[in-house]
Amino acid sequence: MTDGSGHQLHLEVPATHAAGRMARRVAHEYLASTGLEGVELEQAVFVLGELLDNAIDHGGGEAARDATEVAVPVQVHLEVERVGAGWRVAVEDAGDGDPAALEALLGGDAAMPDLEDPRGRGLLLLRGFVDSVRVSARASGPGVRVEAERTTAS
Repeated sequence: MTDGSGHQLHLEVPATHAAGRMARRVAHEYLASTGLEGVELEQAVFVLGELLDNAIDHGGGEAARDATEVAVPVQVHLEVERVGAGWRVAVEDAGDGDPAALEALLGGDAAMPDLEDPRGRGLLLLRGFVDSVRVSARASGPGVRVEAERTTAS
């Protein structure tokens, strides 16, 4: 996975929302440096942010806001790259989530979220911004890997 120049952004960050915000800013700058701009750039960062937030909340981070709320240090790994006119992002967590259950939430036939619930709409929006989503078990240890890709510009 490269941006055409042989580059790809890899980050390993603490599973906290503070680190997630920093990772989104770094990813934004990286993708902008590859020439991605406008709506495509914002959608890529939104998708990455949604995957990061879910990994932090459900993938071992216990929804920690910052390092002071972490009982056991957990890391989230992310990859960001430019692919042709599009982009690809991937997030790996260290939780005990079920890849099949997450894939069902991300699938095209997933149920509409409860509109009375203040949460739960991010994955629905994410599906509209990508051409494909792949969910698998993390290769090294417990956890889930989610890759989202947009192959063409809107």
